[in-house]
This record gives sequence, C-alpha cells and structure tokens, in this order.
Amino acid sequence: MNQSPISTLRTDNPADVMNHLRGLGALPDGKIDLAGTALLLAALDQPGITLDQYESHLRRLSEDVRDRFVALIDAGADDTPETKIAALKHIICDQYGYDGDRDDYDDLQNASLIRTIDRRRGMPITLAILCIEAGRRIGWSVQGLNIPGHFVCRMDDGALRVIFDPFNGCKILQAPDLRQLVKQTLGPNAELSADYYNPADNRTILVRLQNNIKLRRIEAEDYEGALHAVEAMRAFDPNEVRLLLDAGVLYARTGRLNDAVAALEAYIPRAPSPQDRQDAEMLLFQVRDILN
Repeated sequence: MNQSPISTLRTDNPADVMNHLRGLGALPDGKIDLAGTALLLAALDQPGITLDQYESHLRRLSEDVRDRFVALIDAGADDTPETKIAALKHIICDQYGYDGDRDDYDDLQNASLIRTIDRRRGMPITLAILCIEAGRRIGWSVQGLNIPGHFVCRMDDGALRVIFDPFNGCKILQAPDLRQLVKQTLGPNAELSADYYNPADNRTILVRLQNNIKLRRIEAEDYEGALHAVEAMRAFDPNEVRLLLDAGVLYARTGRLNDAVAALEAYIPRAPSPQDRQDAEMLLFQVRDILN
C-alpha cells in the first residue's frame, strides 16, 4: 500500500513540505505515492495551495477509467492492454481534455502536476503520471519508460506489454516509433536499447520530473530556483549520488561556498567515473581557492 494521502498536509510552510519529502526518502520505492509526491513537489512553488481538490480529481479520473473499461468489456471488447489503454484515452484525453503542450513545451507549468491538472496541458512525464496513477488505483500494471528525450508508458497484462504515449493522445507505439524518438534525441545512428524497455521506479520518475524544472531554471539563470529543485530531489532520493554534484555546483553558483565544499567532498569518493571525480575535484579546488 502506498504512503497515506497528502491532501491534509499544510502547504503554506515549505519547510513542512520538505520534511514530508524527507520522510518519503526513508521509504522503500514501492511505498512512495507517485502522484501524491508530484503534487507535493508542485506545492513547493505554490505554498498554501489546498491539495485535497487534486487528490479528489485523481480519484475521479481512476473511477471514470474503471467505469469506461467495464463499459467496453460489456460492449464486447476483449480484456487486453489495448482495451485498457483505450479506456485511459477516452477518459483522460477525450473526456477531460488532457493533451501535450506543443505550443509552449518549455513552460515551467508543464512540469507541475498541479498546473497540468489546472490547465489540462503538460509535458510527457506529467501526463504519464496521470495515466500511471489512474491505472494503478484500479489494479492495472502501468509503468513509466525513460526514453531519451521523451517519457512514455507501458501497460502490462501477464506476458503482454503495450507501450503508449500520453503526450500524444495515448497513441500506441511500435518499435519503429520508439526508434524514431531515440534518433530524434541521440542522433540518426542511435538505436533502441533493451534498457529503454525497463520500467522506471517511482524515485526515477520524480527525479526526472524535477530535473525538467532544474534545467529550465538553469537556462533562465535562476540558480536559486534550480537549487531549490535539487534540494527537493535530495529530500526524497537521498542516495542519488549525482544530486550531490548538482547541489555542489549550484551552491557555488549561489554563493553558499561552504555548502558547496561539503557537497563536493561527499560526492568525490562516490563519483561514478575517474573523469567525473576529476571534474569535481577541479571545482572543489576553485571553490576552496575563493574561500581562502
């Protein structure tokens, strides 16, 4: 069973939200409420917002998807992953009007589950979270897939697996479609890897969600905002070593040099490669030089 609902959590104090995120950081991944945590992350940028209406919306989505699936089965459809995806599409895309924001893809609102629900527009990962949540609440096995440059879902039913794209109307994707997505991001010589078919766990999905915010704020030279995104990630995923490097860089950018030193010193022994270690050591030397 997932972490209890967060609808009663007070969001007017960001410190309370961060403390709740740290509590999630101590849980096994399977106990993390994916959509609930995404709502908490969004609430960090909208302190004081009431989350119960969003919890109610998620519950209603799932109930409507279940009812649509039952109606399809009663009408003679087979109980297959494709029929389940058709139920998701009918409710989430057709009835509630959710769609990918192609006009202003990089708008930060698209990386907020709260604003995605408000606007019925989002990026691939926020729309995928809605599909994952709606399916899981009625007992379906819906997974997220970390495709480079995109995020899609996989519906599992026994040995059957069907991949679909919530950003594009829950369109079912075949191997050539996935290959094209990979080539668009990694270049014409890129090919599908078996790793792309592996489901992303809850923390991985949430880190990728926050990374969208971090990267867009760095592009806007809002280093303080990017640091807040990284600190939130570190709260619910304290064992992700790469976040120490991100924190070290952003602490340095925002003038918190002692914090930068601490983060880099913690990262260097755990750096994933000699080159990563060398780059961090160089940054640490520069920060120490400024302090001295």
